[in-house]
Amino acid sequence: MSLFTRSRSAVLGVGLASTLVLAGCSGTGAPEDSASPAANDGDTSDTIGVTLITKDPNDPFWVAMIDGAEEAAADAGVDITVASGRDQTDSDSQIQAIENAIQRGDKGILIANNGPAVNDAIQKAIDAGLVVIALDTPTTPVDLVHATFASDNRLAGQLIGEWAAAKLDGEHATIALIDLFADKVVSIDYERDQGFLAGMGIDVKDENKNGDEDPTGEYSRGTYEIVCNETSNGAEDGGRTAMENCLTLNPNINVVYTANEPSALGAVQALKAQGITDAIVVTINGSCDGIAGVADGSFGADAQQYPSKMGALGVQAVIDYVRNGTLPEPDPGKDFTNTGIVLVTDQPVDGVDSIDSTEGAKACY
Repeated sequence: MSLFTRSRSAVLGVGLASTLVLAGCSGTGAPEDSASPAANDGDTSDTIGVTLITKDPNDPFWVAMIDGAEEAAADAGVDITVASGRDQTDSDSQIQAIENAIQRGDKGILIANNGPAVNDAIQKAIDAGLVVIALDTPTTPVDLVHATFASDNRLAGQLIGEWAAAKLDGEHATIALIDLFADKVVSIDYERDQGFLAGMGIDVKDENKNGDEDPTGEYSRGTYEIVCNETSNGAEDGGRTAMENCLTLNPNINVVYTANEPSALGAVQALKAQGITDAIVVTINGSCDGIAGVADGSFGADAQQYPSKMGALGVQAVIDYVRNGTLPEPDPGKDFTNTGIVLVTDQPVDGVDSIDSTEGAKACY
């Protein structure tokens, strides 16, 4: 197990002391079956400790989330500890970080969870009186935590699907789907995949399950075939291997859906190695590397998210609960607070709102 932990103490009006320690991405209120976290009823004398737990320490998405949370903590005089596992498969490190937060006496936890394996630890934190906020990745079940700040992942998939369908303009779609995980079910995985297919106009059967669609049929503007549903673990090497596997099944793939940018970069490498330069590759994240991929033509379109906003809102939510006993309300008709999605492409199509890579670069991370 590899646990990366950074602790930062931010005191308003006094200064900022920071240390770096190497120790080895929602509900409508407090869950009914959980103990509510203890509020301070307006007492501002106690220091608020918050732990932010991300999926890995280096991906720009999580770095931006950390930056947003740390800036908000510094502004508000909050002690923040940042912990990450080695990658998006490392649930054990997330569990250990939750245990550490409980032992430290933190008031709240912000977590981009790595799947249901961390649920028992989250419940333990709630039972111990901590407020737990999900960031980026809703828990399963979503009402396990007190609130969720996330992008609308289904909408993100839908936007790149609508764009791809319009870009094909009736051409037969030979589709490769590169998802996240094979060994666990995480909501962002099926929401993005199913959103993409729905945006293409393909019947998705069970909208909360990947891979049960008809392998051939019609999309909104023509006919399609799905060549593969491969997984990447959200990593560049995983995306490359997944794309290589898909190309062995059908070298004529012309549409590649990828669940995130690292896997998209790997997929592009595999395509180029086979001399394929005209396949439409779409992805989700909106990092500066991803927007550069749009600008140089590697990606046709990228749905941009705003992780820094997730981190900042998460910190404020803990403060509001500890100081005032209030929790954020989800958006109308949703079980989470949407932090925004914008389609970025330099090849705009009619009927799909988008910005270009120049504008996307102004908000990238």
